[in-house]
Amino acid sequence: MDATLESRLDQLTRHHAELGEALSGAGISGTDFVKLSKEYSELSPIVEVIAALRQAQSEMESASEMAGTADDPEMKALAEEEMQALRERLPELEMRVRMSLVPKDEDDERNAILEVRAGTGGEEAALFATELFRMYQRYAALRSWKFEIMDVSETGLGGFKEASASITGRGVFARLKFESGVHRVQRVPETEASGRIHTSAATVAVLPEAEEVDIVIDDKDLRIDVYRSSGPGGQSVNTTDSAVRITHLPTGLVVIQQDEKSQHKNKARALKVLRARLYEAQRQALAATRAADRKSQVGSGDRSERVRTYNFPQGRVTDHRINLTLYKIDKVLSGEALDEIVDALTAADTAERLAVAAE
Repeated sequence: MDATLESRLDQLTRHHAELGEALSGAGISGTDFVKLSKEYSELSPIVEVIAALRQAQSEMESASEMAGTADDPEMKALAEEEMQALRERLPELEMRVRMSLVPKDEDDERNAILEVRAGTGGEEAALFATELFRMYQRYAALRSWKFEIMDVSETGLGGFKEASASITGRGVFARLKFESGVHRVQRVPETEASGRIHTSAATVAVLPEAEEVDIVIDDKDLRIDVYRSSGPGGQSVNTTDSAVRITHLPTGLVVIQQDEKSQHKNKARALKVLRARLYEAQRQALAATRAADRKSQVGSGDRSERVRTYNFPQGRVTDHRINLTLYKIDKVLSGEALDEIVDALTAADTAERLAVAAE
């Protein structure tokens, strides 16, 4: 490892020891104790890996010295055998140290708001949006997450113009954050008599769920309209003004919720979605500032970006950001094989973060 990285590891080890001393000292306030304890616990796993690396480096030096000075052939052979074992172990420990230094996405453990919208392609796009929404619903079930449908706007022919859901569970946003973008489908629609392949698209957005303390929304910045909810074709679904449309005046963001019969529940859900969208806007602005002109290997997550193609005639799914193709479209859409894509995207993102951390 280079001298700069070695120096950084020494600094982290010293800081961890200083935190330990501060925590064991008298007179520390409750607020400071909580803050220092959190930092100490976050650093502890990193320091443990550093300690393991330092120990292995020390053992390598001792074994190397013994191999070079030992007169006894048996001792010399033993030292060389130990050196070989350490040569195989050291790169793994170095990688673990580097990985521990990669900046974590603070939102990875958050729950998420999923939004799927039909794009170009008319009814075929709406049917595809339905399939994508169901794919994430099945995937959530496989991971024992809670999938709560928040709002669905149907076409009347089985398709979704748009649909949203709240997904709750461990590491939801970490697993789904790379799903944002334009998903394209290539297939022969059932209504296509000539057998010609059509290309349609749907847009997916995965937003980290924001808490009230993350985003404070001023009531004067909101315009709230209530009306009767409607179903396919515009017919009235119920006789009370339960549907809610909230407009965030400073940004122009509009959120509509009408699935619940209670106006209060629809308002609460709409505010939840609005808060998530505002939080995501802040995240994107911060990421753009931090990244400057650097473009992530797995893409920016911008909704205008085509991220994946589902080709039914060939039975393949291709993620364009990492050039990954799986010939198991049915298993991907059932949620079973989605982890293979998610794992590959996560690995690519980690590699990019690792490269950035090393600069």
